Amino acid sequence: MLKAVIFDFDGVISDSEPCHFAAANKVLDDFGIQLTQQQYYADYLGFTDYELFETVKKKYKTDFKGTSIEQLVERKAEVFQELIKQTDHLINGITELIGRLKRNGIKVAVNSGAIAADIKIMLAGSAIEDSFDVIVSADDITKGKPDPESYLLTLEKLNTVSDSPISAKQCVVIEDSHWGITSAKKAGMHTVAVTNSYTSEELKDAEMIINSVRQLKVSALQKLCVG
Repeated sequence: MLKAVIFDFDGVISDSEPCHFAAANKVLDDFGIQLTQQQYYADYLGFTDYELFETVKKKYKTDFKGTSIEQLVERKAEVFQELIKQTDHLINGITELIGRLKRNGIKVAVNSGAIAADIKIMLAGSAIEDSFDVIVSADDITKGKPDPESYLLTLEKLNTVSDSPISAKQCVVIEDSHWGITSAKKAGMHTVAVTNSYTSEELKDAEMIINSVRQLKVSALQKLCVG
């Protein structure tokens, strides 16, 4: 029985990755480092900001001129928030899908590698601003995807707001990266991949692969949780 749908945020709810990419490069430019779009999507998509800058630090053997990772994350958040305000970023069909889930009594949650402040900015003023029963962000975890920590925490939080117990097998996760799919599967949850950021071949470990959330019917999600 389907009781909850958990959404990744960047690339599933919001087409915000181009802004994250631009913001990261804006910060890295101060240190003579630039990531190509191919690099970013291949190596950093799905990372928390902390993990991104830690990985760049090791790869490029830099100390960021003594700047701490925390300061880099704060600077990136400032740049990102300015960029996202200028962007029409909600994914087509996401508002309607979340509405259908809510009308069917299904809990909806966000599990994102983004920081809470970014998520709040992106949801502000939208039709889904107050739709989510639970939001888990990078601020809540110590290990990002593909580690299952964030999905296990999301399930734990869902059980605090549910009238009846929710098991991992009663949750469907919608992700756009192989890191996220791996994370959700390790947590024992069902998986749907949307090809907003990667090809279907790269997302082949998911139980269902779609090209757009507009294709998703609540009945199809319910079928994943049968048995």
